[in-house]
Amino acid sequence: MSPILNPHPTKREQILNGATEIFLQQGYEGASMDRVAAQAGVSKNTIYSHFQDKEGLFKATIEQVTEKRFQIIFGSLTLSNPPATVLREIAEKILEMVCHDDEYIAFLRLIVGESGRFPELAQKFLHCLPHKVLNTLTQYLAQQSDLHLSHPEATARIFMGTLMGYIMTQKVLHGETIIPMEQQILIDNLIEIITA
Repeated sequence: MSPILNPHPTKREQILNGATEIFLQQGYEGASMDRVAAQAGVSKNTIYSHFQDKEGLFKATIEQVTEKRFQIIFGSLTLSNPPATVLREIAEKILEMVCHDDEYIAFLRLIVGESGRFPELAQKFLHCLPHKVLNTLTQYLAQQSDLHLSHPEATARIFMGTLMGYIMTQKVLHGETIIPMEQQILIDNLIEIITA
């Protein structure tokens, strides 16, 4: 499931779409602005008129990739539903989206692979998606007095950490045949632990 691309992208979107492909193929360090320009069908000067440098372009790519995924998960979520319903919907959307989105899995591998040499880029990713998701989920859980949570943020981290651990071991690290786990069993038990 790849994200739907705008059939008439702006120059900025055109550059970001081309940059995403080149970064995923070549990595951050291996990607050149010449390759991005060729992939995007624009001149290098056009790229520099929109983005200061390769780091700025990569950060903008992170913002575009993560914002699309955040909207898929939380854009149509009804937060007035009971916690078990909301948590199940979030978990199912995250796992459904991520586990069938080859571009996003490749993007996660890229971020992890480059994080040792370029920690500021990994931190940008954390700020754009995990931090935003944790804040949204923490605020929701803090309002659920029936759950009697002593620390809503810790609960949000346990919830998201479990899902991210599943994604990392099953998809990013190719562990589906080594340590398999049925997605629905994981979700059922995670929700039971939080809402018990």
